[in-house]
Amino acid sequence: MSTMNAKASSGGEEEALGMRSDTLGESVCSGEGKRRQMILVAYLIATLELTFLFMQMGVMPYLAKSLGLDLVGFGYLQTTFGILQLVGGPIFGRFADQFGTRAALILSCASGSAFFLLMSISTNIPLLFLSRLPAVFMHGLPGAQKVITDLTTPSQRADALGKLGLCFGIGIIIGSALGGVLSTKFGIFVPTYIGLVGNLINTTIAMVWMPLQAKPKSDHCVTEHSNVFSIREILRLMKFPGVMEVFIVKAFAGLPAGLFLIMFSVISMDFFGLEAVGSGYLMSYFGVLQMVVQGLVVGKLTNHCTERTLLRLSVFVFAGVGLGMSLMRTVWHYCIIAVPLVFAFSMLGTITDSILTKAVPSSDTGTMLGICASVQPLTRTVGPTIGGVLYKQFGVSSFGYLQLIVNIGLFVYLLKSKIPLREMKSK
Repeated sequence: MSTMNAKASSGGEEEALGMRSDTLGESVCSGEGKRRQMILVAYLIATLELTFLFMQMGVMPYLAKSLGLDLVGFGYLQTTFGILQLVGGPIFGRFADQFGTRAALILSCASGSAFFLLMSISTNIPLLFLSRLPAVFMHGLPGAQKVITDLTTPSQRADALGKLGLCFGIGIIIGSALGGVLSTKFGIFVPTYIGLVGNLINTTIAMVWMPLQAKPKSDHCVTEHSNVFSIREILRLMKFPGVMEVFIVKAFAGLPAGLFLIMFSVISMDFFGLEAVGSGYLMSYFGVLQMVVQGLVVGKLTNHCTERTLLRLSVFVFAGVGLGMSLMRTVWHYCIIAVPLVFAFSMLGTITDSILTKAVPSSDTGTMLGICASVQPLTRTVGPTIGGVLYKQFGVSSFGYLQLIVNIGLFVYLLKSKIPLREMKSK
């Protein structure tokens, strides 16, 4: 009898263990499915926000002109937008770290709604400048990066972040084309109405589909809620090993090429002799290249090469781009140079974001991504002044020579320095 009871007991334990294993397997599968869903939602939110942003960029010069704003005033308008984004990036990152990615994405999308609402009622120049104010919290791309950083392992991060470049490419192509078609056929304010409705939809998506805390509980570090606007807390991250060195490379490697792109509307008319339609085609070409490079090239390279190698490669390609720009004479030359240029920008942005978010505690990744996001607004802020001087005084080739010199220096620095990196390949 005792033997039979023992066997029955043993059989019951095995059955219970089997049921627990099945339950654990199902929970793991459902958890993995939920993570994938949240990442897809982040991609969707980023794509929509970038589409509406590029749509208004195409319309803004014509709206400003219709209100009587001259070129100098338009430059001030663009600088205002750049400064607000520059200041808001790190603050938005701190907000995401302290209140979660859901709250941060809702803030970004709601700010976009306010941005387009004010733009849609801008019947005079003061209102047009006022419409730039919500841009301080319009950071959908860093918000999506924060979601991906929270939900991926360090070895998967570069590949997942790289796919956001597809969102950027789609935003350039659809947004630029949509803004032109809508403003031409239906009026200058119609794109702003579409942007307002679209951002309200984006806000709803973030509220409904994004959970209160995207980061897994096991990875979440509970930190003391200090001031979101604390400059000391933001600068503290620069003291972690390797952070300052990689950030310097991120900020300066693409700066001369960034200055060239900021001046491109002027260069395309004066140097290449293009009409507005031709410039639009070039923007679409740029968007397609972005999608191809991010979708087919960057992810595969992160699977097979270490981040240190890819960081050096991107700087080396940037140096080659500088040499090509210094010799560039026609728009066809530029179309050829654009291929390695897009590759270098895409690879540098993806790899440096991945490296920097791994170098800081998981509770500070939002702030780090916010600091990374401030690089482009900084270029947009100082770009018109520095780029204008370079173009007028030294010509188009000066951008190429500066690009070559800066990146040769950075490449030598990367070869000689021993920046502590986690040598991981994506799996």
